[in-house]
Amino acid sequence: MKATRHIAVLGAGIMGCSVALYLARKGIAVTLFDEAPEPFTGASRWNEGKIHLGYIYSADSSLHSAQHVLSGGLLFKPLAEDLLATSLDPVITAQDDIYLCHRDSVVAADDMAQYLDRVSELVRAHPDAHHYLTDVSGATSHRLSAAELAANSDSKEIVAGFHVPERSVETTWIANRFQAAVAAEPLIHLRMGERVLAAHPAGESVHGPWTVATNTGDTETYSHVVNALWHGRMVIDQSAGITPCGIWSNRYRQSIFLRTKRAIQTPCAIIATGPFGDIKNYNGRDFYLSWYPAGLRVDSSAVEPPPVHTLDLPDPALLTSTVLDTLQSLLPWVGDIRAEIESSRVEGGWVFAAGRGELSDPAASLHKRSDYGVTRSGNYLSIDTGKYATAPWTARNLVQALCG
Repeated sequence: MKATRHIAVLGAGIMGCSVALYLARKGIAVTLFDEAPEPFTGASRWNEGKIHLGYIYSADSSLHSAQHVLSGGLLFKPLAEDLLATSLDPVITAQDDIYLCHRDSVVAADDMAQYLDRVSELVRAHPDAHHYLTDVSGATSHRLSAAELAANSDSKEIVAGFHVPERSVETTWIANRFQAAVAAEPLIHLRMGERVLAAHPAGESVHGPWTVATNTGDTETYSHVVNALWHGRMVIDQSAGITPCGIWSNRYRQSIFLRTKRAIQTPCAIIATGPFGDIKNYNGRDFYLSWYPAGLRVDSSAVEPPPVHTLDLPDPALLTSTVLDTLQSLLPWVGDIRAEIESSRVEGGWVFAAGRGELSDPAASLHKRSDYGVTRSGNYLSIDTGKYATAPWTARNLVQALCG
């Protein structure tokens, strides 16, 4: 297929790769930039893979956050399967999540129960409810009985629990398939290992061609530039004439990815709502575990946060032990996972959020995730991805708008 235009996409995570693939399918040549040596090496690979429907945002009683993520979350599976030309069924968690309300949650258990019921109503009413990772057209939340709660936790810190119809995907598997899809697309030219320094209009108008400058000294011209970076996105926006506004948080988080010697039957659990943690059981042997206070390395409101190689990262074994100790103190069955560890690794990535504050503060704007999307200046577009779950949906909509 002969290319009709040439567009630069900055950032090769799930957002940038989705945009690049959609553009290439429209016959548009794409140059995909990333400072990493290959696509999908940051947060898009190393996260829990929760495909959000809005249940986690119980601190936003307005439902704006839930409404903002719902459409993208429901359509994640069909859109990702279309982009990757393969089924996601093998890497979808087999059971619904359990939300466990911590004693220090920023939302009381009864209020959380009412919020979860309201989100379920939104899910049931959505026309795409049957397209989710599993059919959620009959979505409900169920409060655990005293016996069910005791079977999950014997800690006085856990005061309530709920079954909610959210699930997750194994992001490392998806990352590998995205890498293959991008590499196989002849209209996508990869420029990995290059750090983008700036983007400027090539002429006097922002509606004309744009140039992209990198640390290699090259400056090339494109019909459009799509900035899908997370780390350092606002610096490039500034060079393009978009002044950062509002409040924001650049966070670098680490979590534990481990594999067990044999299959372990445990639930997927989230300790909510605040600075707590979660456990994902993808297939009985591959697990994700996090404890927010232990894994948070950087929380910065700088326009350009520090590079990863300058961070003072803890010993991986110490972090692994801390996360496992903390989770096991709340959920004794974590010990079953721990006893069968075959291998483990600590990995992380940058997360950008249009909000600030401590997650232990009910008033922190980080509890609301409805202020994200696309900012445009002529032929330059900057994307605040918001959530992993909504990236393919946002990318499809952006490309449809660009291509008419």
